[in-house]
Amino acid sequence: MTLANEGRHTIAVLVDNEPGVLARVIGLFSGRGYNIDSLTVAEVDAERMLSRITVVTRGTPMIIEQIKAQLRRLVPVHRVSDLTVEGPHVERELALIKVAASGDKRVESLRIADIFRARVVDSTTSSFVFEVTGTSEKLGAFINLMRPLGLVDVSRTGVVAISRGPKAI
Repeated sequence: MTLANEGRHTIAVLVDNEPGVLARVIGLFSGRGYNIDSLTVAEVDAERMLSRITVVTRGTPMIIEQIKAQLRRLVPVHRVSDLTVEGPHVERELALIKVAASGDKRVESLRIADIFRARVVDSTTSSFVFEVTGTSEKLGAFINLMRPLGLVDVSRTGVVAISRGPKAI
């Protein structure tokens, strides 16, 4: 059930890169019944042993504030940024999409891939693997257009995001 004032938020969390941190963050969401639409994590500072977790979630303003407050209370968390409300930011996602097609459907899949600036990263006589990057909405649109052409598999990275301008997390 989606509430009228429920919104999508991209939250960046700077944490210590140590065992169990991701499990604690995920536990916070699952323990309270919050859904995660997308999750990415990677080390961003090897010297200081810091990782960045990017979570896309949905909720009312009150729920989002609760999520951020609870994240800030976790011991290995250094900073929590709600990129959605803090100002302009850039979001991207990468997907690998496999299409098994022949004849006209094969040609059409290549034409659509060109429009979406998707690259062919693997090709056989009966299939293509396309790499496409962009917003989640762009990837969704590309995937939907590939369905009738022979879509057989999809692998998505999840959203990565960063604020615009000189300010860092």
